[in-house]
Amino acid sequence: LVSLFMSDLMVGMVVMPPAMLNQLYGRWVLQGDLCSLWASFDVMCCSASILNLCVISLDRYLLITSPLRYRLRMTSCRALGLILATWTLAVLASFLPI
Repeated sequence: LVSLFMSDLMVGMVVMPPAMLNQLYGRWVLQGDLCSLWASFDVMCCSASILNLCVISLDRYLLITSPLRYRLRMTSCRALGLILATWTLAVLASFLPI
């Protein structure tokens, strides 16, 4: 949940202010280099948010389908690995194309 919070917070703090300026002025008002950086952060944060929701859904599914084996399957190391995989995939999908 903290990872989902961080991705959504980054959407609100990093992605939305330039998007609001873009809507208000009808054009990109910041430096040209910031446009591709902003687009990458936009894709990264939105992808991380969606992937975090998928990981949370997988976690809840495992808890519901096998509650007695859940603690053996979902260790803190595996949870940390899933979070790292989520953010790594989001970063690769957003910054690698640039």
